[in-house]
Amino acid sequence: MTESESGPLSDPFARRPLGTTGLDVTAICMGAAPLGDMEGVFDSVPGESRAVATVEAVLASPIRFLDTAAGYGDGTSERRVGMALRASGGVPDDFLVATKVDPDATTRDYSGDQCRRSVERSQRLLGMDHLPLVYLHDPEYHDDRELLRPGGAVDVLVELRDAGVIGTVGIAGGEIATMHRYLDLGVFDVMITHNRYNLLNRSGGALIDAAVARGMAVCNAAPYGSGILAKGPARYPRFMYQDAPAQTIESATAYESLAARHGVPLAAVALQFSLRDPRVSSTIVGMSRPGRVQETIDLARQPIPADLWDELADMPFSMIEGV
Repeated sequence: MTESESGPLSDPFARRPLGTTGLDVTAICMGAAPLGDMEGVFDSVPGESRAVATVEAVLASPIRFLDTAAGYGDGTSERRVGMALRASGGVPDDFLVATKVDPDATTRDYSGDQCRRSVERSQRLLGMDHLPLVYLHDPEYHDDRELLRPGGAVDVLVELRDAGVIGTVGIAGGEIATMHRYLDLGVFDVMITHNRYNLLNRSGGALIDAAVARGMAVCNAAPYGSGILAKGPARYPRFMYQDAPAQTIESATAYESLAARHGVPLAAVALQFSLRDPRVSSTIVGMSRPGRVQETIDLARQPIPADLWDELADMPFSMIEGV
């Protein structure tokens, strides 16, 4: 942890370098996955007007980093982000938009040619000729031999980077073993890990260490475990987008009691747990309504007693993925 004082982080919205990429970001990044209207994954389907209004609220806020992907609603999230950017006069100079390449939604083709098509569609939907940060998305669901063959998706991303079409190349995924294999390639400068490093599950800690040791920047997504740590286990007993195991609910209840004893929201503890980690460049928080933007800012600035962090060191957590 980087802070020991009894107040909140000194300034969670100060600009910080994204590793050695030459980019700088805020410690909080808007996650635009919920804007893809992916029913069954998220409990909120915002629709177009609310989705665009949410991005506009972020653009008007201290949050200066947004993360989307070609596969979020098969372009729906990118299109809505693009609508908001155009309505606001384009991407502000101090704002970073990151996206991810994905396979064809129908054929599941994840070839080099598909990677190129994914980038071209992202440029069109976002209204951006140059994409400053592009990740290879969810490699765990695909054959390494396809993604890594000569002329495959990884080669094409590097080629597009070298040609100046995109900027920094990153890797974004979940399954830890797969992510380690892709880190070992040595071609990525930023990593997104999701649902593997939060109050309840810290199985991704060694993966984060490995990325940092390589000089990579780390973005930590899903600090609320997909919602259970934001809404509480009684209201939302789901973890990693599925029904939470009994052990996970028990642990979440214990953290909720800890927060209540200290008079702070559980969501603030969950968010600041990630924000306080010096290995994490930015924490990605999914947002699907405009009011969520200010709520997130308030949670980041919520004073949390030092005693709570001391007690938290003895609280239970899992090192097993998914539990």
